[in-house]
Amino acid sequence: MVKKWDVTIPTLPDSDKRKVYVCLPQGYRDRSQRRYPVLYMFDGHNVFFDSDATYGKCWGMKEYMERSRKELIVVAVECNHRGNGRLREYAPFDFENDTLGAIRGEGKIYMDWLVGVLKPYIDQTYRTLPDRAHTLIGGSSMGGLMALYGATAYNRVFQRAACLSPSLWVDRAQVLKMIADARMENDTCIYMDYGSVEIYNHTDNAEALIETAHLLLKKRVDLTLRIIPGGTHSEASWEKQIPIFMECLGI
Repeated sequence: MVKKWDVTIPTLPDSDKRKVYVCLPQGYRDRSQRRYPVLYMFDGHNVFFDSDATYGKCWGMKEYMERSRKELIVVAVECNHRGNGRLREYAPFDFENDTLGAIRGEGKIYMDWLVGVLKPYIDQTYRTLPDRAHTLIGGSSMGGLMALYGATAYNRVFQRAACLSPSLWVDRAQVLKMIADARMENDTCIYMDYGSVEIYNHTDNAEALIETAHLLLKKRVDLTLRIIPGGTHSEASWEKQIPIFMECLGI
């Protein structure tokens, strides 16, 4: 069962309405005393329904949840579609790119809203396990970068993260600084992957991935790093990784 409603994030410069999607596990209604872990995801419009997805193909998370009967609540928030709005709100820091120009990062504003407003609402409305050990974060591309940001800068909230095709290329040095500055618990668990077809799409991307993984391991993070043969930068490819990252994150 997927519920959805409109919200605004008034602290962001562009406070347009966007949808929040909540997928409840099978048996949620019948097990009135059961509480569940929560996975927060980015690009919510691409997670559950092809009809809402930007390119007409979603992750198929609804079907996966129905097939697997995972004991998990999935919360996914739509991005800002206006201009470079998605890049701004999914950037943990300011960066500059030859193609994109200067991007002012709004990632901290976004994450403060997710942690300080959305998560308390979800915990009050649904039967969640609200502690860090049962709170996960995940996304792909810029959403994958934000999931990594969540697991590092907001490690007190998120114990586990799924970072698919994370956009480490936006600023290699700042990504590494973000990890180096983070105070992370030893039980932090991160899944990170890249498709073999996409990994060289950006200059220094492969090197950034290796350096990121090395730094996470120095932090004693429980890291799964995969290069997916034939993997592409697409929802169809990320959908195939769902059972794998769920297992790696212990769900």
